[in-house]
Amino acid sequence: MGLEKNTGKTECFNYVMQRLPLAEKRVAVSSIGIDGETTDQVTRTAKPEIFLREGVYFGTSEKHYLTKRLSAELLEITNENTSLGNIVIGKSLTPGKILLSGPSSTNGLRRWMDDMKKYNIDLTIIDGALSRMSLASPAVSESMILATGAAYSANINTLVQKTAFVVQMINLELTSQENRHLFNDVTIGVWAVDEDDSLHDLKVASSLSVNINTDGIKKCRTLYVSGALTDGFVNHVRQNKIFNETEIVVRDFTKIFLTPMTYNTFVNGRRKITVLQKSKLIAVCVNPTSPNGIVLDSEKLCNTLSEAIKLPVYDLKRN
Repeated sequence: MGLEKNTGKTECFNYVMQRLPLAEKRVAVSSIGIDGETTDQVTRTAKPEIFLREGVYFGTSEKHYLTKRLSAELLEITNENTSLGNIVIGKSLTPGKILLSGPSSTNGLRRWMDDMKKYNIDLTIIDGALSRMSLASPAVSESMILATGAAYSANINTLVQKTAFVVQMINLELTSQENRHLFNDVTIGVWAVDEDDSLHDLKVASSLSVNINTDGIKKCRTLYVSGALTDGFVNHVRQNKIFNETEIVVRDFTKIFLTPMTYNTFVNGRRKITVLQKSKLIAVCVNPTSPNGIVLDSEKLCNTLSEAIKLPVYDLKRN
């Protein structure tokens, strides 16, 4: 997953793919967008192409299957449809380059991943898209690698702060087993648990509405938001005294759309924000260069960011 275009997401994808033990594991790959183009369609800058080794299973559209620059075995044309044709499942017979354009929705991607089980796949790798953070949800992916860099911010300190906040959200604490059991199957609305452990439907479809019905609640212990968690909602909750010691629970970090100021103001006290499903962040990769020519000090960036997030940080080009 990349925090911005040109942060090195595809470079990271290729780096991982070239080092997997294909003699020991069956690997399948796909993408939620279009990956492997030679030129970025927005910035008009050069992009790394996707290179597959022999033996890799892949999912791509009919259009891009026909333009592949490798020999492949056509295994299946699925019913999963995109604007570029149905998704084709293939297996590379020779090393070569390919454009990956997989399922266009998160649900479609899950269906494709489930479909790949019949090929006894050990590991599936998805090249994510900037606007599709939901792919990194633990409901879809077991783990993730985050790409960031100078294209996200041209100042090292700002870049570290912004990236560290995203990592903080990814690493949010898991809520209690009791809450996970209570809310796991709730997909609509905003719900509250009071000090007597009674469950209340607050009669709002989502956190986009701040007209919360708190009748009958003297003190809220837990507030579950099934959809997006926004600044407006959190600020409204913070100003209501019945929420002075409230734990807000969301499905996972991809549902959080808060600024650092709003988040820090809310949790500064006896309140907290937790998740039903916790993500696993393996590592962070950085691209110290941006399309407009800015080049950051790679070593300083890696060291400063690693210190801030307590995780390995890699500049794969430098390595």
